[in-house]
Amino acid sequence: MGAMSYPEWRRALEEVVSAGLREHRAAQVAAALSAEAARVAKAPTRAPTAGPPAPARTEPVPTDPLKLVVTSPVMGVDACAAGWVGVVLRPDLPPAVLVSATTAGLLDLARETGPVSVMAVDIPIGLPDDSARLADALARAAVPGKGSSVFTTLTRAAYLAASYEEARAANLAATNGERSASAQAHALRGKILEVDAWLRTEPAVEVIEVHPEVSFARIAGAPLATRKKDAAGAAERWTALAAVGFTAPPYYRGSGFAEDDLLDACAAAWTAARYARGAAESLPPVPEVFSDGLAAAIRV
Repeated sequence: MGAMSYPEWRRALEEVVSAGLREHRAAQVAAALSAEAARVAKAPTRAPTAGPPAPARTEPVPTDPLKLVVTSPVMGVDACAAGWVGVVLRPDLPPAVLVSATTAGLLDLARETGPVSVMAVDIPIGLPDDSARLADALARAAVPGKGSSVFTTLTRAAYLAASYEEARAANLAATNGERSASAQAHALRGKILEVDAWLRTEPAVEVIEVHPEVSFARIAGAPLATRKKDAAGAAERWTALAAVGFTAPPYYRGSGFAEDDLLDACAAAWTAARYARGAAESLPPVPEVFSDGLAAAIRV
């Protein structure tokens, strides 16, 4: 048998994980992946086989994988009072701040000045049918001490319910009595259903899910204990962004969004840039797919 290429290996891995998710609980699959990752990390590095010289790189590769490198136009998006706030990053240009009532409108605004390749949104994408999402569990584990910032996404039936009381009953019914519905998870019902419906129109942009606190934890090297709505918390997050080369955009007071919304959109844009150049991680490594057909994974 010949050597397996990296893309072939990735496809094989995805098939194995998908098979595991069909037969076992997501938590069991995640534990197995974690154990295998720990084993690989301790394994000796195999000496490279001889072969033709690698082609010369045309662009320098940053030594720090956390540094902001914008290789294509991207946008980070967060919900706000006016609807949605977006931070657009383009190569060789300062960040631009946009606001719109809808995600579709926000993308249209961004495209007035050029294309957008990736749109990273702080909202659940891929709604479960009868369980919790592995993405939420892994994101919560990534921010120890700040787990309450990652809510458990409700089932599709719960978000389609007309009231919070009906949503609680629907989620209990869908999960065989295991899970009710938190007020925090239900509060974003309108935004979640908006994005869900918009994605079904197949917008001509790659849309990924992010969680700003998970992104900030990766940027800073540890979860940020401060509250983002406090002055000290905002300052700590601006400092963290600056440390990875993210130039703070102007904060337009009274523009329909708060400072913490802008911070979250910046963190989302940082992840979008990482994703565009193939450096982002996926939680879980292989996205879950429910009946809606959408990839359910949080990128960081």
